[in-house]
Amino acid sequence: MKEEVQKYIDKIRPSLQADGGDVELVEVTEDGIVKVKLLGACSGCPMSTMTIKNGIERTLKENVDGVEEVQEV
Repeated sequence: MKEEVQKYIDKIRPSLQADGGDVELVEVTEDGIVKVKLLGACSGCPMSTMTIKNGIERTLKENVDGVEEVQEV
């Protein structure tokens, strides 16, 4: 599952980079928790929760079987 998650994170990455940020995949647990680290302008941004939940998490849940949640670390 980690490879599939990474594939979709790589598709999301250009949108974040366009705003001066980035995302790094940290871990995918066996129970479907995806842990990511926001970098650059995304780190500490007031909209980071929306980016994770409405952007990254929604995309991964729609495209990768077994993803339950995305968490920022």
